Amino acid sequence: MKYRNKNRIKKDPPIKAPKLESRKTMVAGGTFKDKINAHRDLHAHALFSSLGRLLATPYNSTITIAVLAIAISLAGGFYILVSNLQQLTANLETSNQISLFLRQDVSEAHAKKLADSIRLNQAVQSVKVITKEQALTEFKTYSGFGEAINHLETNPLPIVLEVLPKNTLDDKESLSILLKSFEQSPDVDFAQMDLQWVERLQAIVAVVRLFANLLSVLLGAAVLFVIGNTVRLELHQRREEVVISKLVGATNAFIQRPFLYTGFWIGFFSGVAAWFIVAIFMLILNHSVEALSSLYGGTFHLLFLSFTESFALIAASSLLGILGSWLVLICFIYGKKTR
Repeated sequence: MKYRNKNRIKKDPPIKAPKLESRKTMVAGGTFKDKINAHRDLHAHALFSSLGRLLATPYNSTITIAVLAIAISLAGGFYILVSNLQQLTANLETSNQISLFLRQDVSEAHAKKLADSIRLNQAVQSVKVITKEQALTEFKTYSGFGEAINHLETNPLPIVLEVLPKNTLDDKESLSILLKSFEQSPDVDFAQMDLQWVERLQAIVAVVRLFANLLSVLLGAAVLFVIGNTVRLELHQRREEVVISKLVGATNAFIQRPFLYTGFWIGFFSGVAAWFIVAIFMLILNHSVEALSSLYGGTFHLLFLSFTESFALIAASSLLGILGSWLVLICFIYGKKTR
C-alpha cells in the first residue's frame, strides 16, 4: 500500500551534547574524590579478600600463626624479663648507699645541718642521720658484744650519714664523683661504698639487656623469613592468575596489594596470639613471684606490657609481615624482568 499514516512516523530525539563537567571527567579519568574512592575500594577488596584466603585454609594458617606467635612471645618475654630485672635492681638501690662516717668532734646539730646541705644535691635521693646512740644500739643488737660495750665509759661510734644516690645503677662514673666529693668534706672522716658490687650488678643487667636485644633481632628475622616463605608459596599457587592479570594490563601495585595484605594479616594475628601467650605466662607466674617476694619482706610485683608496649608489639609483627611479603614480591618481579 502506498498509503502511509503520517501520525505513525516518529522522529528520534535530538542528541544532546554532554556537559562540560562530564567531558572533563572523561578526559581526566575522574575527579580527585572519585580516585580516592576507587583506591579505597581496591584496598578494601584486597584487605578482605586476603583475609578470606587465610580463612579458607584454616589448618595451614593456624600452623603458621602459631609458630610465629611462639617466636614473637619469646622476644616479648625476654623484654619483660629485662624490665622486671631493672625493677628488681631499682629496689636494691638501698644496698648501694654511701655511708659517711663523721669525725668524733662533730655534734648532732652540725650533722643534721650537713645532711640538709647534702639533700640539696641533685644527685642525692635521700639522706638518713644515724646518731651515736642509734649506732651503739644497733651494734649491741647485731654484734653480740653487748655486755662488753656496757663497760665502756664513752661511746666510740661516730655519727653516720646514709646517703642514697639517684640512678646508681645507670651511671657509675657520676657515683664515683659523688663519693669523692663527700670524701673531701672536712666533717667526714671517711666514706664507704662497695663500688665493685655496683659494677658487677651493672654488668649483669647490661649483659641480660644485650642478650634480649640480640634474641629479639634473631627472632624478628625468623618471623620475616617465615612470612616471606608463606607468601612465596601463595604466590606460586596463584602464578597463572598473576600472569593473566599482567597480560590484561594489571599494574605491579595491583598484583602486589593482596599479597602485602596477606603478610599484614599473618603478622597481625601472630602478634595478638603472642600477646595472649605472654599474658597467660605472666598470670601463672604472678602468684608464685609475689609469694616469694613476701617471704623476703619485699613488695615486688611483676611488670607486664603497657598499652603502648602492647600496641608496639602488634604493630612490629604486622610491619614484619608486610616487609617479608614485599621482599618476596620484589624478588619475584626482579626475577621476571631478568629472564
